[in-house]
Amino acid sequence: MTCTNNRVGQLIRSSLVGGEAYEAYVPANLPPDPPLDMGALYPLLDQANTALGRLDGMSMVLPDAALFLYMYVRKEAVLSSQIEGTQSSLSDLLLFETDEAPGVPMDDVTEVSCYVAAMDYGLERLKSLPLSLRLLREIHAKLMSNARGGDKTPGEFRSTQNWIGGSRPSKALFVPPPPERLNEALDAFEKFLHDERVKLPVLIKAALAHVQFETIHPFLDGNGRLGRLLITFILCAEGVLKEPLLYLSLYLKANRQAYYDHLQSVRTTGDWEAWIKFFLTGVIEVANQATDTARAVLALFSEDRAKIANSGKSTATVLAIHAYLQRHPVATTTRIKEACKVSLPTALRGLATLEALGIVREATGKERHKVFVYQAYLDILNQGTEPFAR
Repeated sequence: MTCTNNRVGQLIRSSLVGGEAYEAYVPANLPPDPPLDMGALYPLLDQANTALGRLDGMSMVLPDAALFLYMYVRKEAVLSSQIEGTQSSLSDLLLFETDEAPGVPMDDVTEVSCYVAAMDYGLERLKSLPLSLRLLREIHAKLMSNARGGDKTPGEFRSTQNWIGGSRPSKALFVPPPPERLNEALDAFEKFLHDERVKLPVLIKAALAHVQFETIHPFLDGNGRLGRLLITFILCAEGVLKEPLLYLSLYLKANRQAYYDHLQSVRTTGDWEAWIKFFLTGVIEVANQATDTARAVLALFSEDRAKIANSGKSTATVLAIHAYLQRHPVATTTRIKEACKVSLPTALRGLATLEALGIVREATGKERHKVFVYQAYLDILNQGTEPFAR
């Protein structure tokens, strides 16, 4: 489509210490001008809202929505961090959380663990604080509280130039606003988040806000992960989702190049409509996948409970261990006995029953300090979380 230049930001000529010149980009303020062609977007928007409604409905029929969320948040953390280059898998994260050594560098899995902490913190703070620059700084501090992020001014907007791709700004694929224009861009961004005069559907607002945040790139590091979290935070803050069940990282991971191309196209041509269509397609796909995943998990738990009940060994301990593994599909015998308040021999007998029924498997082959895996559950959650090849 043809767009006027009102949608395209300004290129600002800047220079680093040492005098090398480069051009940095300051985006036009939201909402887009001229206004979005909503006629082209409504068919996909209707489908996306329907898919979101189904997903939100699932959160009400799940016997324990918190249990599903606990694992789904971890899946998202793994996927979002993989887009940034970590090699951590969901199994690695779960091993780390049970104090077992993961199969990847510890920095990778710590980074993913910080993402979980940032997400949990942000969702809790949203109950008492509006989505704001202050809250984004607080969430960023949680996100970056690891060895890799400690020197990247966690929780503080940058005071120096950053860039994407290339060894320096003059060779970069994209250069965000220079530091002296950062506050201006951020103030306009925050006003957009709260401007009640802007009558846009929440999904459209989330799509616009995500690109604007990525374009401003206000932190030295962690912008991609925080920008993806922002989508979910907006949907929850605006009441579109009762539970934070929608995460786009699986879709963005599978369509990385198209995602980056759309971001750049918005900056150079102002074609917001193409980006929003891509975004809404992702919402439809991911919402449907999450609904299918929730149904598959429910069916598995029900099927396995029936196996236990029909085994003749349906003791309270076996059922308690099965319930614990629904929340912690990778668990040590020590954690299981403590959580179920039983002796180690009793826990091992219960696990042997579950192993004989094909519900769990022991992963270490060791005599002591065994680790048990609820494999079928992990397999459902693992879909799409294989690390990128190096």
